[in-house]
Amino acid sequence: MLGLKGQGKKRARDCVEKPFWISFSDLMSALMVLFLVAMAVALMAVTQGLAQMKKQEQNRVKTIQSCIDNVTDLTKQNGFGSITIHGTTIDFGSLVEFANNDQRLNAQQEHLIRTFVPKVLQVAREKTCRKWLKRVVVEGSASQVGSYLYNLNLSFLRSQRVLCILLDSKTKDALSIKDRKQIEQLFFVGGSSFNAVAKTPAEMRRVELKLEFRGLKEKKQLARDIPWGNEGTCPNDMR
Repeated sequence: MLGLKGQGKKRARDCVEKPFWISFSDLMSALMVLFLVAMAVALMAVTQGLAQMKKQEQNRVKTIQSCIDNVTDLTKQNGFGSITIHGTTIDFGSLVEFANNDQRLNAQQEHLIRTFVPKVLQVAREKTCRKWLKRVVVEGSASQVGSYLYNLNLSFLRSQRVLCILLDSKTKDALSIKDRKQIEQLFFVGGSSFNAVAKTPAEMRRVELKLEFRGLKEKKQLARDIPWGNEGTCPNDMR
């Protein structure tokens, strides 16, 4: 009896003194499960983020295409039949064609520009364009007759001439102040010297409007407050 009581006390003391330890294999299994859960959550977050970005890019492309379609519809109106749209470029074609070694246009061509561009500005102010439209580049070009630098300067003068026509406030068919303000904020001048190949030199003595749109992550620039200058004088006429 004494021996049995002694064994019971020893067994109880052993149970109290031995702490509970998880086995090494169970510990590694738990860590592996925790790692897999963390990886699954991270992959899910990345996948959802990529899917969201893809959806936003698709909406952006769709909105820009809607803008281009609205501009294309303008070319179907009377008097604008020769104006074509190539991607995001508005080509005036033979309607706005410069004479050889000249940067001036006749009265009919100037009237066409002052009639068509305000319609483009109206489209640019719509929701389909306003969100993504970055700027409009007026790009003139020159034929292969003459040197590279000479034609580069001539193409620049032709681009500048288009802006002079649009910003002229003293002509009978002058654009509204709202349109002219928008042009000063949105339009940029560019030029090229027979970089593109055309069938005839006459096809290269022309001007285009290139619509440039912001990227998905590109921030919209704030409109600049540009002071009004002497709109009656075109710098081209002072050369």
